[in-house]
Amino acid sequence: MMEIKDKSIELFLEELASKSATPGGGSVAAMMGAQSAALTSMVCHLTLGKPAYVTVKEEIQMLLSQSEQLRAELTLMIKEDIDVFNKIMDCYRLPKTTAEEKIERSAQIQIVLKEATLVPLKCVKACVEAIELSRIAADKGSLAVVSDAGVAVIAAYAGLKSATLNVYINTKNIKDTQFTTEKLAELDVLLKGTDETTQKIYQIVEKKL
Repeated sequence: MMEIKDKSIELFLEELASKSATPGGGSVAAMMGAQSAALTSMVCHLTLGKPAYVTVKEEIQMLLSQSEQLRAELTLMIKEDIDVFNKIMDCYRLPKTTAEEKIERSAQIQIVLKEATLVPLKCVKACVEAIELSRIAADKGSLAVVSDAGVAVIAAYAGLKSATLNVYINTKNIKDTQFTTEKLAELDVLLKGTDETTQKIYQIVEKKL
């Protein structure tokens, strides 16, 4: 079977629009984050070598390395979301005829729900990083492509907010309150200031247009 990352955009969108539960919102969140990182990389490529930006060459090269690494990580998360959702569905299909089967089924569901929480939480963290990288692209990148840095921050922010919803929905069904408390606290820390930061970066871009 073809890997999700190897499918065409058209096929991905067709599957997204279909009755199939995967790919879904989690994969789209990771995709938006990956697109943000890719746009930051594009800004870097179109800035390097330009005489007007020779003084920021090292910063842009570093930024390119970071954005490409992040793009690779977020691309993998597209499939990770699909895989963990399928694992949840497999757990719900486990037999529940006897009391023992019901206990085992419930235990397995709880285990995978925790995993399903960690995947979007990781995506949130990556999207926070993508927002920060887009800020550098907006500050230091070529004015010719500064609008793309603006699109990068919006894409990262959309990915972040989308992945946040998946953290919320999965923790809602987890019985381990210590786990949910810890992960929601971690999420709050990651989200802190992202609304304001995104708006500031967008305004930086607007002023340069």
